[in-house]
Formats: sequence, C-alpha cells, structure tokens
Amino acid sequence: MIEFRFVVGDLARTSFAYSPLQEAVYSLRCWRDPARYPHQRPWLRRLGPAFGRQDTELLTALVAPSLWLPDFLTPRPDRPRPAVERQLAELGRTPPDVVGAQFTAAYGSAPLPPVVRRGLADPAALLARIVAALDGYWRDCLAPDWWPRVHAVLEADLAHRGKILAEEGAGGLFASLDPRLSWSGEVLTLVKKFDRHPWPEADIEIGGRGLVLIPTMFALGAHTNIDPVLPPLLSYPARGRATISETPPPATGEAVTRLLGAARARLLHLLREPASTTELAHRLGVTPGAVSQHLSVLYDAGLLTRARSGRSVRYVRSELGERLCG
Repeated sequence: MIEFRFVVGDLARTSFAYSPLQEAVYSLRCWRDPARYPHQRPWLRRLGPAFGRQDTELLTALVAPSLWLPDFLTPRPDRPRPAVERQLAELGRTPPDVVGAQFTAAYGSAPLPPVVRRGLADPAALLARIVAALDGYWRDCLAPDWWPRVHAVLEADLAHRGKILAEEGAGGLFASLDPRLSWSGEVLTLVKKFDRHPWPEADIEIGGRGLVLIPTMFALGAHTNIDPVLPPLLSYPARGRATISETPPPATGEAVTRLLGAARARLLHLLREPASTTELAHRLGVTPGAVSQHLSVLYDAGLLTRARSGRSVRYVRSELGERLCG
C-alpha cells in the first residue's frame, strides 16, 4: 500500500503534466516484453528497422526484467508540457553517484547487464551515453510519427480529467485514474494487490511539494517512483491509449457522410475528444492545411467549439455536432 498524505494547500498544488521523455523511456518496455502492450505491436513492427540502428545494447538494459526503470530516467516534469530537449538536458545533470544506486534499486535481486556493469566504472560517461542513446531513439524512432499520435491521446486525457475534476471534485478525479486509488480527503491511498513485482509500502508526505499526475501509454495501473523520497508524482494509464494502433475511422452514418462529405464526417467523428489541427493531420495522414479548411467549415456551421491550449487551438464537437453524430 502506498499513501500520499496531504496537508492544507497540497490539493491546490496538485497538477497534471505529461512527459515526452517518460513516454520514450517507458516505450522501451515494449521491446523487453511486447506481449504486455498489444496495442503497440503495429508500431513495434514499423519501428523495428529504425530501432535496430540505435544503441540497443544500452537502451534495452535500461529496463529491468521486472520492467522497473531507474527513477533518474524519468524526472518529474517541471511544467505541464515540457519539451523533450529540456528533459534530456535535465537528465544529463543527474549526479553520477545517483546512477548506480538507482540501477541497483530498479534491478533488485536481478544481475545488472554487462553494459551497465562496465559503464558504472565511469558513471558520468555512462550517463552521457544514456542521454545520447535516448536522444537518437527519440529523433529516429518516435518523433516523426509515433509521438504525434501519443501526444493527441495525452492531450485528450488531460482535457477529460479536467472535466471530471470540475464536475466531480477530487474524489471523482482520483477514482477515474485507477480503481485501486481511494481518497479520504487527506490521504490518497494506492493499494497494489496483484502485481507480479509489488511495490514496497510507502508513506509519502506531499509537504507543499505538489503532486504531479502524469498519464502514460505504458501502464496497466497507477504507480509512482521507486524512491519515495523523490518529489511526489503518480503515473496512471492514459484514457484511449488503445487507439494508438487504429487506422483512421470510417465516416460513420450514411446521411452524415452525404451531408458533410467523407473527410468532414471523419473529422467530426474523431473530435469526440479535443484535438489540434496538427494532431488530426497526423492521425489522418493528410496535411494540416487540408484539415484546417475542413475545421473552419465545421466550426462555422456550429458543429465544433474551439479553445486555445498553450500554443495550439483545440477543437471538439459542439452539442449540435454531438446530436448530429448521435
């Protein structure tokens, strides 16, 4: 059992973020145990040749047989939507003495792989190699196509959780993240009963540090750092993560398709969850300009609403659009 203890003001400091670096590091679990992530298999097949050109000896060694990872690889995001370059720079500033200790904690009783054992003779050099390997893996394998799809899922998750918080309060929000979470008003409890590698019990004081909630594509349930002394965070399964392998949906409803055309009907179908022009373009395999033209028509017809989110504008079906699709 893991308990997060809140005092006055801690709930107000609880926030959401997602982490490109965490998703990159967690995705390495797929190469270690692809059977646990069936919705990622089509991507693994497509990315296999590019992954084979990476520093695979080191990248696969970052994941222990239990699928645990050293905590320093996934630092807590310092903002809601950090750039991966910023996170890699932060990773590179990890104190060298932390590297060996956290590899040992992640691997537990399992032996460290040779590449790690050799590297720990010079932890600073090993850390530099890890940063370079993750940077290459991100640029060559994930950034071109995989990340835009994941980014859309994570953005939609944040919008969904914000709606739950507004309508149901903190209790409803925490319950939506994982049924094993319970909220008493002062303590958030995570009970982990059936894990193959159960977490040690922990009593974590938020203590004004804020709890950061992070959706991920690579979790079957909520979890936190191995080391409970680190700044508190809680990763949880992103809503809609199984859609990562979907091909663009057909335009549903013959009448709607005849009315709007196949392209606009498909967009309206996709916009049951908020998305930006760029995200929709990646999902449909078309140019952002083409998507923008269709979105303008749908918005002018009252079928969509839009709101600015950071640097992008996100669209979602309006009440009229929902009724039309219903």
